[in-house]
Amino acid sequence: MIRKKLLTCCLTACLAVSMLAGCGNTGSEGTAQDGGAADAGSGEGQNQTANDAGAAESQGESGKVYFLNFKSELSSEWEETAAAFTEETGIEMKVVTAGSGTYEQTLKSELSKKEMPTLFNINGPIGYQTWKDYCMDLKGSEIYDWLVEKDMAISEGDGVYAIPYAVESYGIIYNDAIMKKYFALPDKAVEINDAKEIRNFETLKAVVEDMTAKKDVLGIEGVFGSTSFAPGEDWRWQTHLANLPIYYEYRDKGVSDLQEIDFSYNQNFKNIFDLYINNSCTEPTMVGAKNVEESMAEFAAEKVAMIQNGNWGWAMIYDLDGNKVQEENVKFLPVYTGVEGEEQQGLCTGTENYICVNSKISAADQKASLEFLLWLFGSDTGKSYCNGILGMIPPFSTFSDGERPGNPLVKEMLAYMNDGSLTSVSWNFTSFPSQEFKNQFGSYLLEYTQGNMEWDAVVEQTKESWRNEKSLISE
Repeated sequence: MIRKKLLTCCLTACLAVSMLAGCGNTGSEGTAQDGGAADAGSGEGQNQTANDAGAAESQGESGKVYFLNFKSELSSEWEETAAAFTEETGIEMKVVTAGSGTYEQTLKSELSKKEMPTLFNINGPIGYQTWKDYCMDLKGSEIYDWLVEKDMAISEGDGVYAIPYAVESYGIIYNDAIMKKYFALPDKAVEINDAKEIRNFETLKAVVEDMTAKKDVLGIEGVFGSTSFAPGEDWRWQTHLANLPIYYEYRDKGVSDLQEIDFSYNQNFKNIFDLYINNSCTEPTMVGAKNVEESMAEFAAEKVAMIQNGNWGWAMIYDLDGNKVQEENVKFLPVYTGVEGEEQQGLCTGTENYICVNSKISAADQKASLEFLLWLFGSDTGKSYCNGILGMIPPFSTFSDGERPGNPLVKEMLAYMNDGSLTSVSWNFTSFPSQEFKNQFGSYLLEYTQGNMEWDAVVEQTKESWRNEKSLISE
């Protein structure tokens, strides 16, 4: 669960959160200099520290940066940021974006090459265990000094090997213009008059099902966007939505991880998942071909009123051709599932965005990579990209209260975090056993959606998959 100390620090230092989490369809790459492939590191296999990297400056070595990005909806934004870095510093920078659901295998492949990534992402402690041999000790680095909450970093022994650079939130994004049109109907089935009065699953269900019945009057094709299940496009369900039942199970048991789960809140998961698939613009039998970008396009075109996604989703809305949604109408609701007391539940808020500097590259490339991080989070230009197209509010002391993105979903996120009556749902999916577990769970959900698997079978197979994948970690 998100600790009060973390939230307080995030808010008082203008740390809050946003950005990576979703995935797109294909990988891409470009350099700040020529838009194509570029060298990015020597691959000499040294285990160096941030202090060692500083020696490169006195030796006059010239380093390069190669960032392997896992946020494909921000591919062009990261490339633009890299170009600005190169223009200001003269340091060559390459950005490669992994395809949807392929980051782990892409990282494995890239790290086996001579020209390997100098900067890469891990999703938390489990990711660190996989890639720890490639993680440089950052304890002596300036970027670590800037981190307000030092215990947010991933450390082992006396070393610090991964630093969080964004915290973010997700929930149900809604178009307030469509919602207001619904609430103005004289024959609406509920007594509330504003979407912010939806405070539990019972009310959400009543509103959504009545909107579905009145979709022609409202001029929409469905309440929710498509429940995307194309290969690699199911992360909103097998990871983000799955976080809620695991969060509540962990809460009840007073733990932060489990070797085996009871999946005791599976019916709550089913509540909201059924609401999504039965009130969508796409028939359940057709979701296997839908991707996240299509879902967001449906929302942007005002074909639907709601979509589950995070604050990073704004970049997928405003930049689309044919976008009709006005910025002031883009709002957040928590994901309600019918848990007792959920009226006090906030958005799902946390981080899986950790940056690592490769320990097996030259000192010059390590230094260049650290310089990029200092530029991004410390310079006026770099911070303008964080507040602009990247939509980030990083957890560093270099950001003042006035340096926050104009992203409407970030504004909503901060409003929820500032509401002392609400408790954020922490991100526990960083403790999920493996990507394979998530892939298996996603396949069970698709089978269920298409009528090929009973819910009880989904529950039992999910519990078994969790147990089996966790056992592999401990071997």
